[in-house]
Amino acid sequence: MSGGPARLLTELVPGSVSVAETREELDEALHGEEAALAERMSDRRCREFTTVRGCARRALRGLGHRRPPMVPGGAGEPAWPAGVVGSMTHCERYRAAAVARQEDVDCLGIDAEPNAPLPAGVLARVATTPEEIGVLGRLAAERPDVAVDRLLFSVKESLYKAWYPREARWLGFGDALVRLADGEFTADLTDPRPGGRTRRLHGRWILAEGTIATAVVVPVGRWA
Repeated sequence: MSGGPARLLTELVPGSVSVAETREELDEALHGEEAALAERMSDRRCREFTTVRGCARRALRGLGHRRPPMVPGGAGEPAWPAGVVGSMTHCERYRAAAVARQEDVDCLGIDAEPNAPLPAGVLARVATTPEEIGVLGRLAAERPDVAVDRLLFSVKESLYKAWYPREARWLGFGDALVRLADGEFTADLTDPRPGGRTRRLHGRWILAEGTIATAVVVPVGRWA
């Protein structure tokens, strides 16, 4: 993975969030449980797994925490120290982690994707309403440099990463109605359980050096 400074998510989140991001591979010492998992991975997946945990260590250091063992949970979610919320992401040539204290942030989600169109047929599952499809068309006209279908996918991934640690339940693409604008987005996130409430969340996005990054940060007291 070629190097150079990476400043994508750092530009998207408030100062209460500690971010570490890289376009290089990091030589991170894994905990025993992590190393056992890594032994069964392909070389590429192992590098992703290791480097993103190196990002997590750097981000946590910004809050004064050490990195705990981070064995993925049932939904692939990482483990964080008590009192910390966080999210991780990796894609081609980019890895990142973002963390914050629970006294400052209720939840957060980040995602990064290559700036390339989604595979055929995927957009039909991601954009679930005529409104979302219309918004994509308008943004594509304004920002022809952006793969807007991939951007929408990334936004919904960020929303899910913010949602799951709070609710521990599956969230489908159709449970988030996203309105994209240049550099920002709004989402109506509806709990799929009977009688579930709808929350309006706000986030930001950026395109740099072929990578799309998205972030949603919910300040303390805004989720409940």
